[in-house]
Parts: sequence; C-alpha cells; structure tokens
Amino acid sequence: MFSQANVKLKKLYKYPALQQWLENGKVYSLDLLSGHSCPFAKDCHSKVVQTDDGLRIVDGPDTEFRCYSASQEAIYTNAYKKRKANFEALKGLETDEMVTLLCDNLPKNSGVIRIHAAGDFFNQKYFNAWMKVAELNPSVLFYAYTKALPYWVHFGLDKIPENVILTASRGGRSDAMIAEHELRSVKVVFSAAEAEKLGLEIDDDDTHASDPTKRDNDFALLIHGVQPKGSEAAVALRAIKKEKKMASV
Repeated sequence: MFSQANVKLKKLYKYPALQQWLENGKVYSLDLLSGHSCPFAKDCHSKVVQTDDGLRIVDGPDTEFRCYSASQEAIYTNAYKKRKANFEALKGLETDEMVTLLCDNLPKNSGVIRIHAAGDFFNQKYFNAWMKVAELNPSVLFYAYTKALPYWVHFGLDKIPENVILTASRGGRSDAMIAEHELRSVKVVFSAAEAEKLGLEIDDDDTHASDPTKRDNDFALLIHGVQPKGSEAAVALRAIKKEKKMASV
C-alpha cells in the first residue's frame, strides 16, 4: 500500500530539520490514482484511462499543465496498478475503516510520510481518516499538498495535528479559500524568474513542503513532467531544461 521514497523524497534524508523523524525512521508515501482521486483539480487535471490501445492520458477541459504523477501512470503500468488498487481499497470505506486500513499498513519504521505523491484527498471521510492516523502516530511526520481545501477547512484549521504539514496547491477549483482562510500555499511556475517576481522560493526537494518550521511560508514549484506538445507549459519546460544544461557546462 505504502511506497518507499522516490528519488526526490530520498533527498529528505539529508535535510537537518527532519533528522528527529529520520534518525531511526524512513520516508514513505501513500499514492492514489491521479486525477480520479482529485475532485478539486483544475489547472493540472489529467488522468490515465484504460483503452483498447492500452493506458492513455486524458487532460481536463481547463488543464494548463499536465499532472506529473498522471504522466508517470501512463508510462509505468505498475505505478498505475498500485495507485488504482489503493484508491479502490479506500474509496468505499467509512472513516474508521480507513483509519484501520491505513494504520495496519503503515510501515513500522515510518519517519516521514508524504500523503499522496500522487492523488489527493477524495472526500471528507478520507481527509478525516488521515488526521486520525496522524493523531495515533505522533512520532511520525505527515505532509501533503492538496487542492481539497473545503475538506481541510471543514475539519477545522485549529484541529490539524501538530505532526501534519499541509500545503494548499494553487490551480484548483477552490483557490479563493487560500486567501480567505490564510492557508500556506504553493504555486507551479513556468520559470525561476516568475518565482522571483512573486517573491517565492522554489522547492525542488520537498523540504519546504515537509519542514514544520516553514509551515506558514508560501513557496513555488517549477513546472515538470511530460507536457502536451506545443503547449505553453511544454515551451517553458524546454527553456528550464536548456537553462539547467547551460548552467552545468
């Protein structure tokens, strides 16, 4: 059910601010099927569907840049199958049943858990379940990016466990709630210059997202993944790759 740290998440092991959780623990994630489990996605809404020709990615009507994890699922069948199995196992359960399932599968050596390297909180019961899992596991740090802002706010901002770090992901259908409730947020940018103009630091290793001392600091993510050919996002991605290549010469 849980997955070991990917290349990006492995960088957290070297981050000093997380050593109290990682001294004797490891980094894991719990992933769901992208798009299918993201009820508030808009700008990045993409999902993989099964067709007679195999797995194919489908962009939503308002997609401005393609979801990175959905792109993975279109390429890596095993990732698609595991995320789909997780989603199917959870979506029909009541909150207490979800808590039991998640706790029973939580690795015993968990130190830091990213809730959804793929997917999102798909209903209120599921959001509530994760908050309860965190309460039951106070020695583990949990963090998540989410566009499911109504679930977060409805749960109660002052009731989020101390060991849960949440980030509102801009580009969803409930973005107005970010300013209204003063939620910490992240914005996907198309260049480092755009981030600088907005006064946002770029997080390329999940340290901003996971660090409890930065739980009130907004930040940015550079566009990444596979983008639709000819799109503004694709053009921006090529420019970013070219700039990195020149910088490494």
